[in-house]
Amino acid sequence: MTDPSYLRELADLLDSRFRVPGTNVRFGLDPILSLIPGAGDLVSPAFAVLLVVQGVRQRVPKVILLRMLFNALVDAFIGSVPVAGNVADIFWRANARNLALLELHARPGVPPSRADYAAAWLLVIAFGMLVFVPAMIAIWLATIAWRLIG
Repeated sequence: MTDPSYLRELADLLDSRFRVPGTNVRFGLDPILSLIPGAGDLVSPAFAVLLVVQGVRQRVPKVILLRMLFNALVDAFIGSVPVAGNVADIFWRANARNLALLELHARPGVPPSRADYAAAWLLVIAFGMLVFVPAMIAIWLATIAWRLIG
C-alpha cells in the first residue's frame, strides 16, 4: 500500500472531479455529500484519517501529519456552516491539500517506528473526539428537545 494512487483518485472525486460550466471552478462530491445530514459530513474526515494512516506508513514527518489534521479540522469547521460551508468546501479542498502534503513529504521504503504509530493514533483519536463528540452532544440535545416537545 505504498502507492497512494487510489488516494489520488478519491481526493479528486471528493474535491475536484467536476467543473462548473463556463468557469475554471472545480468541485467534487464533498460539498454535495455534506448536504446529507449526519453521514455526509463524515466522508471527508474519514478520508483524512486514511491520508494520515498512509502518511504514517510512508514516514511523513509528524509536523506534516499535524498540518494535515489541521487542514481536515478547518474543513470540518467550514463544513459545519449550513449552505455557506458547502460553497466554502469547493474552495478549501482539504483532501487535495493533504494529498499534496503526503506526496511531497513521503519517504517510501522506510518502515514507520512505534512512535510514529503512537503519534498517528493519538492524532486520529484527538481528531475523532473533535468531530464525533460534538455530533453526539448535538444528537443528545436533539433527543432531549424532542422529548420536551412531544
